[in-house]
Amino acid sequence: MSNDDLTHENFDFRGFDVPDLKAVTLASSSDGEQSKQPKTKHEDASRNRRHGKKKSKSDARSKKRAGAGKTSESFDDYEDYEEREAVSKADKKASKDRPGLFAPMTLREVTVRNRIWLPPMCTYSSFACDGRPTPFHYQHYVSRAFGGFGMVIVESTAVAPEGRITPCDLGLWEDGQIDAWRWIVDGIREAGAVPAIQLNHAGRKASTGCFAVGYDGQSVPEEAGGWPTMAPSEIAFGGLRTPRALSVDEIHGLVGAFAAAAGRAVAAGFQAIQIHAAHGYLISQFLDPLSNERDDEYGGDLTGRSRFLVEVVDAVRGAVPEGVPVLVRISATDWAAGGWDLDQTIALSKVLKEHGVDVMDVSTGGIMSGVSIPVKPNYQVPFAEQVKSKADIPVTAVGLITKPKQAAKILARGEADAVEIGRAALHDPYWPLRAANKLGIPSTEVPYAPQYVAGAY
Repeated sequence: MSNDDLTHENFDFRGFDVPDLKAVTLASSSDGEQSKQPKTKHEDASRNRRHGKKKSKSDARSKKRAGAGKTSESFDDYEDYEEREAVSKADKKASKDRPGLFAPMTLREVTVRNRIWLPPMCTYSSFACDGRPTPFHYQHYVSRAFGGFGMVIVESTAVAPEGRITPCDLGLWEDGQIDAWRWIVDGIREAGAVPAIQLNHAGRKASTGCFAVGYDGQSVPEEAGGWPTMAPSEIAFGGLRTPRALSVDEIHGLVGAFAAAAGRAVAAGFQAIQIHAAHGYLISQFLDPLSNERDDEYGGDLTGRSRFLVEVVDAVRGAVPEGVPVLVRISATDWAAGGWDLDQTIALSKVLKEHGVDVMDVSTGGIMSGVSIPVKPNYQVPFAEQVKSKADIPVTAVGLITKPKQAAKILARGEADAVEIGRAALHDPYWPLRAANKLGIPSTEVPYAPQYVAGAY
């Protein structure tokens, strides 16, 4: 299995049964370009009048047959995946009143220039294994800020060295790491995007391999730079090493570690903080009864299992200025019987809103190996819509969103407040600018950097 198959928007697929993931992704990512602009109805009518032609029924039938095979004009390849249901007049009217992809969004004292965001995606590229970003990270994130993304969310950044997913993960567990971030944060802001950062502890999924150190999909031995792992309970993930159970005092210490890392992030210039509570990492491990068998205040019912996250949210909210938005990434379901599900996600989202969370970043999966996940375009969007409507909190949607019209339709339907473009952004840092062109938005209304105006679509 190649590295490209291992992760999707920071979702670890290792150990999951996801048949033909690469084929599905590649199919959904193909984006045919048209060599000619279609003629407008006015141009066709003028041409017919000049040549003395009238529309006949046969012409109409021919035109209909010719248009039947055009997919790039009718929602690109995505239309092959969605159900073709009728949209009522009321739905159409409501969609006109909803913000589009390039409408700004204000969260507390931060205004994001549009609704197209870059999600956190692990790159495992802190090659010195010291948690510090490198010129690669500058190029990776700043180029996408120039590409027009509204918010750029930096990948999983560990709040403690033992909380790294791999030895090559980024970190903010000590003050000495702050300066290494400033030039990247400044570059993102100067390019017009909002720099955000995802804070994480991997728990039982820590100390795993990656392309840079080997041991791909395995626990890295201690003699090769790995370390013992920890979790709510002594339950291993798949074939990874068995973690030890955290004590209550250690849990309290980790709450403080999240808060301290958030303070360092603000000191480095980040304008928004995301707490990673998804994909089977430590906070997610506390939430799910399949990985949390504790019988103390951090286990048992939903209140107990969510206590760690709520305490982290409170600590982070107290460690950053009031005007800094706090986001939480959540797995709306872990796709496993008896595990975390949508109902619990909605209930928790209501609580988090009361504790000062501004946006729920809704994803799925990651807690169990061997489960089947129906990966296809928009496969996670319905979960976002449910959280948005039932918890009454802003949400972002992810899940193989690759096409401009596909993304625009998610917002038009009111299924999310912003979309996150992951895989497509890896091969096209300027996805938002290209999307604007495909959607017919004038370049003057799109966030082109002055240096790139001459090359506008």
